[in-house]
Amino acid sequence: MKKPPLPLEAVSSSGDGILDNGLLDRFGAQDRQELLRLLNEFILQSYKVEKEFKDYKALYEWVIEILPQAIWVLNENKSFFYKNSKAIESQEVFEKAKALGFNLEIEHEGKNYLFQNNKIQGKEIITATDITKQKRQERLVSMGKISAHLAHEIRNPVGSISLLTSILLKKVDNKTKPIVFELQKALWRVERIIKATLLFSKGVHANKTPQSLLLLEDEIQEALNQYTYTKEITLTTRIAPTTAHYDLSLLSIALQNFLYNAIDAIEESNSEEGHVEVVAFEEEEWVVFHIKDDGKEVLDKELLFEPFETTKLKGNGLGLALSLQVVEAHGGKITLLDTPDKTFEIRILKGE
Repeated sequence: MKKPPLPLEAVSSSGDGILDNGLLDRFGAQDRQELLRLLNEFILQSYKVEKEFKDYKALYEWVIEILPQAIWVLNENKSFFYKNSKAIESQEVFEKAKALGFNLEIEHEGKNYLFQNNKIQGKEIITATDITKQKRQERLVSMGKISAHLAHEIRNPVGSISLLTSILLKKVDNKTKPIVFELQKALWRVERIIKATLLFSKGVHANKTPQSLLLLEDEIQEALNQYTYTKEITLTTRIAPTTAHYDLSLLSIALQNFLYNAIDAIEESNSEEGHVEVVAFEEEEWVVFHIKDDGKEVLDKELLFEPFETTKLKGNGLGLALSLQVVEAHGGKITLLDTPDKTFEIRILKGE
């Protein structure tokens, strides 16, 4: 801690060479006091300027620290003059960019960085901006456009095959009908993927009307009947007879996706049978859904709602991403609860 300045009267007689008594003797008493006053004010002002400089320096460093970029400042001999904390954490990617030359995009450990460098007053300033989210958004837009185009192209032939299958079902004998039923289920699955893809690419807009939650029970059971699975799976539904404002078509799609996610988890588990439970109840201004299953655990929670990302053997990675859009369109949210049984909780606002 720096000591405060001595009074100039003390300084002048201290023998430190700052002021000399012989020099002061040349002035009259009044002039000497005035000179001492001015010099004392000058020293106090210099301390004030020094304090302000330190405060501005601290503010400047704080601003650099809260910037989203990693920042390196290099001397002319390429030694480091300054690094912020993000730069210290990103030294490995800095070395990679240095080897390739700056002013370019670098991919490192699953992330994308944009490097830029500028020179000023003999210093080289290098910044690295994490553009992973922007790149991901660009890829999603591109994939969404391609998926929507493919969905449109596939929809017509699938419709024709579905019509022909219905005609075929009327003409075959009873032994062959189970095969046609399985073919219809497969076509229904393709149609569901097409519908989900088009919905996701266009964006979800809920047309909410007041209606009973019990309508969802039939939708859930019908969805189970349409799905193909190989194990013994039982479904339990407990839906409260509550009226809420919601879009029946959209919320049915969201619940179907969670139901199929649960069935696939059971299919991928080591057990030969499984159980799925769908519960709906009121809680203050919310309608709450719990979807439980005893299948395979979630491997990567970070990928749950990522479009086109899936760890399942079946699926295209759009189901839960679309479900999240549907729930958010109802003013709600989705949570994977920390419970012994794998339980997804969906909350939507009960009112408009």
